[in-house]
Amino acid sequence: MTPPIPLIDVRAAQESLHHEISEAVERVLRSGRFVQGAEVARFEERFASYCEAKFAIAVDSGTAALHLALLACCLRAGDEVLTSPFTFVATGTAILHAAMRPAFSDILPDTLTLDPDRIEAALTSRTRAVVPVHLFGRIAEMERIRAIAERRGLFVIEDACQAHGARRGARTAGAWGHATVFSFYPSKNLSAIGDGGIVVTDDEKTAAEVRLRRDHGRTSKYEHGVLGWNYRMDEVQAAALSVKLDHLDRWNRQRQDLAGRYHERLSNLPLQLPPPSSDAVWHLYVVRTPRRDALRAHLDRRGIETGIHYPCPLHRMPVFSDLGYEEGRFPEAERAAREVLSLPLYPQLGAGGVDRIASEVRAFFA
Repeated sequence: MTPPIPLIDVRAAQESLHHEISEAVERVLRSGRFVQGAEVARFEERFASYCEAKFAIAVDSGTAALHLALLACCLRAGDEVLTSPFTFVATGTAILHAAMRPAFSDILPDTLTLDPDRIEAALTSRTRAVVPVHLFGRIAEMERIRAIAERRGLFVIEDACQAHGARRGARTAGAWGHATVFSFYPSKNLSAIGDGGIVVTDDEKTAAEVRLRRDHGRTSKYEHGVLGWNYRMDEVQAAALSVKLDHLDRWNRQRQDLAGRYHERLSNLPLQLPPPSSDAVWHLYVVRTPRRDALRAHLDRRGIETGIHYPCPLHRMPVFSDLGYEEGRFPEAERAAREVLSLPLYPQLGAGGVDRIASEVRAFFA
């Protein structure tokens, strides 16, 4: 019997590094320091260097990272933050957690990132920041987005939760905004063995504010200067992430190779493929077809798991209903939600896995 192919195999990367990760965890256990110690400091320094940034502040999730980055930019309650409606819900709810108002603008039909031509029309007198989402491992059109933000005096906070190591020209994810946030959720290109996140910035004041608020706003052991949260990263996650960081570029190159193989094997089908890119890190390989649900059912019957990222744009979710966006307001995001299908993509999938999946996709359209 042909073995099934999962959408994401979170165990494979762990198993290949089992010895190294086990040694790192043992080192933490022997130290007796389990939260925000030497391992966290070491990982912060290494990840900042990786992103070509001055500072990196580790926290316990990507959502926490965005929450704190918004507050650190000195945005205030009621300020408006513009972002994409086609992203994971945490991009929007982090804005709500910061007592700010999310606002949305439509996306490009090919890359599914913010459409720069639509941003200015979505800005209001209350807008204070823009959060471009580097979706599926591809950096948004940051040159134009930064130009708009600079012209209007807005902060830019990159949501790079799916773009560890991605580049756009000479710049990496983390080098475009006032601050950048990453997630280390187990399915990410760089994943923890639990959860984690980080804020990257070149601004010393922003870094200090994030550090303060991630630890209850503590200025000394029992003195607390501002409202903070328990958003600290634990030592085990930092130790494991340091091990994996050494392998990230290799894994990203393998993802790029597999994405290229998908492009070759799925060409000339009535299927919209993501634009080729040597700079993207291919967190997900997402195709589009109006026959999405039928294709998904076909692949499921043949033991191939797929995903839908994302079936509902944010402006149509009940949690954002009081923002007043009606159906049809963002047609590209809504059409994408009806058509996108994520095919399996991870380094351990291999060329044979891609070939088997592509063969079944071609059989469906045949």
